[in-house]
Amino acid sequence: MIAKRRSKIHGWGVYATGTIPKNTRIIHYAGEKISNQESLRRERRYIRTNHIWCFKLTSRTVIDAGVGGNDARFINHSCRPNCYIEIKGGVIWIRAARTIRKGEELTYHYHTDGEGLIMCRCRPGCQTLL
Repeated sequence: MIAKRRSKIHGWGVYATGTIPKNTRIIHYAGEKISNQESLRRERRYIRTNHIWCFKLTSRTVIDAGVGGNDARFINHSCRPNCYIEIKGGVIWIRAARTIRKGEELTYHYHTDGEGLIMCRCRPGCQTLL
């Protein structure tokens, strides 16, 4: 259903290898469960390499895909995404927001609550800070 390849948006990306119907659960965001406090420490290190690997699961728990993560960590941000996030039963799911065509790069809106240190690269001229 998906494959990791080089991305025009940033570094690596995840692409549909076939048509993905709207609302399909595509992949879960895997990684080490850590405290929110620990994620702040790790994010400072990740931000220096222009990556965001920590994904807030709850107000106290974060998934760090930099440790034990899967290909979901390579899904890039977009201000006009084709995927959305669903958190259900302690699992972060990436789902299709619309029908996604074969060969299309998967994206979702990160909705970060950090310090806005990474410039969005979703399309030329986007001025959003992540």
